[in-house]
This record gives sequence, C-alpha cells and structure tokens, in this order.
Amino acid sequence: MSHVVRVVPALPSYVYPQAEITATIAPLLVGADSERRHLVDRLHAASGVSTRHLALPLEAYPALTSFGVANDHFIRLGTELAEQASRAALDDAGLTGQDVDHLLFTSVTGMSAPSIDALLVPRLGLRDDVRRIPSFGLGCVAGAAGLARVHDYLQGHPDQAALLVAVELCSLTVQHGDDSMANLVSSAIFGDGAAAALLVGDDHRLAQGSPLAVVDSRSVLYPDTADQLGWHIGASGLRIVLSAALSDVIRTHLADDVTRLLEPHDLKARDITTWVVHAGGPRIIDAVQEALDLDATALVRTRESLAEVGNLSSVSVLDVLARTLDAPRPAAGHMVLLAFGPGVSAELVLLRWKGDA
Repeated sequence: MSHVVRVVPALPSYVYPQAEITATIAPLLVGADSERRHLVDRLHAASGVSTRHLALPLEAYPALTSFGVANDHFIRLGTELAEQASRAALDDAGLTGQDVDHLLFTSVTGMSAPSIDALLVPRLGLRDDVRRIPSFGLGCVAGAAGLARVHDYLQGHPDQAALLVAVELCSLTVQHGDDSMANLVSSAIFGDGAAAALLVGDDHRLAQGSPLAVVDSRSVLYPDTADQLGWHIGASGLRIVLSAALSDVIRTHLADDVTRLLEPHDLKARDITTWVVHAGGPRIIDAVQEALDLDATALVRTRESLAEVGNLSSVSVLDVLARTLDAPRPAAGHMVLLAFGPGVSAELVLLRWKGDA
C-alpha cells in the first residue's frame, strides 16, 4: 500500500461572487445578444457555484485575447501556486524538498517546456535526481489518476516519498466570442487553483501516522466517447469540448465500475463510508449520486467544493479530499475517490481510513 500524509489546496487571491463573474464574462462570450445573455445568466445561476477564485483580477479578462499571453500567465502563476501548495504539504509533514523522491505534475489548462515540475525543483530545494513525470491531457480525471499512479510507484519504492501536484487555471482559457453551449456552461462552473498531495510508501517513517492508505485503483476508458469531453486546440487557444451526454455515460457505467473495483476486496458500495467525487457540476454530481444510489449527504463535500471554488478540473477531487480530511473522520472504513476526464475516462481509487491519526 501507499499512504496519504497531507493534501493541501492553494487558491489564487482574487475571489469573486458568481454574479460578479457573470457580469464581466458574459459580454465577452455573447456580446450584445440579449437572448444569449439571458441564457448565460440562467446557466450561471443554476451552476451550483457561489464564488470562484481567479488567476487574474476580473477586470483583466476583457483584454485577455492572446493565447500566448494567457499561457505566460499560466506558467508564472501556476508555478507560484504549485510551490505554495507543495511547500505547505511538506512543511505540515515536517519534510523538506530533499526528502522527495518522486514528483508527478499534472495540468490541462496551460503548457510549458520545461514543465512546471522542473521549475519547482530549485524553488522547493528538490534533489537534482528527483524522478519527475509531467502529465498533460488527462483533464479533470488527473487528480484521481495521479493518486493512483503515485500509489503504483510507491508500491515498488516503499521507503520513498512522493508529491502529486495539480495546477489548473481554467479562467485563462476563456474564449472571446464563443457562444457555444459548451463554452457557456464551462464559463459557469470552472475555477482556478492548485493542490499538492504528499504520499509515502509502506516503509517510510511517516506511513504509520497517516490518516489514509491507498488500497487499489481502477482505470476505465469508455469507447466511442472521445467527442464528449476535452479541448479543441486552435489559434485562439484551448476551446472546450463538453457534451451533455457525459452524465448519461456515468449513469450507464459507474455502478459496474465501482463493483469491479470493490469485488476483489470483498466490499460492496454499501460498505463505503466516504465518497470523494470530482465536483464536475450539478449534472455530474447528480449522475454519480443516482448511479450509486447514494444518500444526499454522501456528496456534501463535493457540493460544498463546487459552491465555494467551482470545478477545478484535476485539482477538484484533491480539494474535495482535503475538505474530507479536515472534517470529522470515521474511526475506520473505506473511501472511494473518483473523477472523470477526456476519453471519456474514469479513475477510481479505493482507500482505507486508518483511524484517528
């Protein structure tokens, strides 16, 4: 097994009520079209989002029309947030950068070479032989997939420590003049943030005191769904691909996928004490709840995360996990953490509570 020691989100300092974001962003998308403006207002009001943190001051977005400029902001601000989250996770655990053996970095809202994980090495004082894996393209599923892949690594390196770092600055992908339904919906729900998760192997000195053990994971790629979620990358930057059919995919497949994750461990969905679900939006959350026949209280942290910070893409499920760890914990039992991303793909992670640590 591997062990989750700390999970720390980091959010930009600019935070706005949803209505204020709507007032600034809507004209950038639909111009003076009053009918489309009413649609934007309805979508934003029904999004389940109350506030969002943004990478830039709200007044900066009308002038943000260059992909190159937006990506420069991503590299600068993303690196700062990644450092903030990572340093807090290490400090809380009593470690330094020299103690990190493996670093997995993920994002889907900007790109750089060298990647942000390389830029973190001098900032965090990481060793020059730290094993790095940068990931692009997993999208919203990457927080869960990252935990699973770090777990896989630590299975083979049980005395080591690893950082998973996710950064998503979704607001920097705003597409001026795009009044497609996909862009209008995404403008209502996505927010900006970062998170760092510190995990260790079985033989590491911090393993015993950690609150959660990672037990197993399952990866799923659903056929014939490639056109339902992702990016179209063009001259204007990253243009959202988002289909309303995504929630139907979840309703059709998720229960069986959870069963396949749990069966080898003699568990059923009713045995799971804690559900940590990516805050993909009201339709996605409702689809998960319906597919798994969960009580309304089971996803309270997910809905709380959506309301307070929006959908943070790969960071979202880590934000929900951090909130769950900060809440009163069960004395024992199992957790299932799950998220969805382009493909359409799903990643499910089985964890075990280790009591009050």
